[in-house]
Parts: sequence; structure tokens; C-alpha cells
Amino acid sequence: QVQLVESGGGSVQAGGSLTLSCTASGIIFSVYHLAWYRAASGNQRELVAQLSFDEMINYADSGRFTISRDNTKSTMYLQMNNLKPEDSAVYYCYIRSSRTQTTWWGPGTLITVSS
Repeated sequence: QVQLVESGGGSVQAGGSLTLSCTASGIIFSVYHLAWYRAASGNQRELVAQLSFDEMINYADSGRFTISRDNTKSTMYLQMNNLKPEDSAVYYCYIRSSRTQTTWWGPGTLITVSS
């Protein structure tokens, strides 16, 4: 059974930093494309960053966020710096198999940035 467990969410003041983690189980993590999405209150989910199984990276808004992976720990990360109130949202990890295209979502973790 595939399971994604997120951690690292919470409250921070503007200008602060947070690192989100998402650990997967039940899969061969190294063959998965990874991504982080977020959904602000009342809005649809939007892409934050994506990292392919072969290390291709794409950012929706480059400069403040860094996506990374540790295949030995089956874990993906999102390092977020210089956070702004508009970054407040529920952040979701997302994985997609490069072989079968099967996808899974994490449960989401809330980030609140106060001004």
C-alpha cells in the first residue's frame, strides 16, 4: 500500500524559512516524478515545483523555493526561504510513476505566513 507522509508545516513570520518533507512507502521511489502543489483558501491547487526521476527541475516561481529528493530515504523536500503572506496555503506532495503514470497525493500540510 502506497503512503505519503508530509511534515514540516506550521506558522512562520514573513521573511522566515521552512522545509517541508514528504516520505513515501510502498513504492520504488527513484522511478517517480515528484512535485509540490499548494492550494490557498478557496483556490485550486497550483504547481510550486517539480522534479523528475532523472533530476529535471521546474519551478513555478524560481528563486525562493528549492525542491530536492533523497532516494535513499524515499523522501522529497521543499526548502522555502523568504516566505511571504501570499505563500500561506496547504502544501501537497505529489508523485507520478515514470513507468505506469500512476499518481498519488499527500494529505497536505498547512503553511501560515504572518506579516
